[in-house]
Amino acid sequence: MRVVSPDEATFRTDRLLLRPWREEDREPFAHMNADPEVREHFPGVMSRSASDAQLDRFRYGWAELGWGPWAVEIPGEVPFIGFVGLAPQTAPGHPVVEVGWRLARPYWGRGYATEGAEQALVFGFGTLGLDEIVSFTVPQNTRSRAVMERIGLHRDPADDFDHPRVDPVQYPGLVRHVLYRISQAEWRTRHGQEVRS
Repeated sequence: MRVVSPDEATFRTDRLLLRPWREEDREPFAHMNADPEVREHFPGVMSRSASDAQLDRFRYGWAELGWGPWAVEIPGEVPFIGFVGLAPQTAPGHPVVEVGWRLARPYWGRGYATEGAEQALVFGFGTLGLDEIVSFTVPQNTRSRAVMERIGLHRDPADDFDHPRVDPVQYPGLVRHVLYRISQAEWRTRHGQEVRS
């Protein structure tokens, strides 16, 4: 896995710009993270300080790794609608790279998460050369699970796990997580590309 330059990691999809984070993203990011609908499947809404800290972690990850979640905008229309991208995780009990997304409520149901996540897989498998990418959520998060399936990830119930950072007393309905995965070979086959040996 290699570090990439900012130019290599900024992408235009059909409708979106996936780009580095800016200081002016803090306010709309915090507004999104304070929305109970957006945070329905997470342990509560985020305070402004917690939201800022998460944005700082994203930026730190980019500085250290050369990749991470992108800020997402609709060029010429909306300067920030959320994020999508890759992140290192250990929540299933071992190191993995997760593809994830979070969009502000007005931009749900338009295919933006799927469009951005597809680009994240292109970047992860094509540019970074990852062997596998996963995604996980609570079982009741049917919207995100549908995105995972649309981009080609699949679930084995044997991989489901209890998230170690969710308090089972305060949030008992958010402990169990379903895990979806796709290998580079599966992704390349799905897109009609030659599988690298």
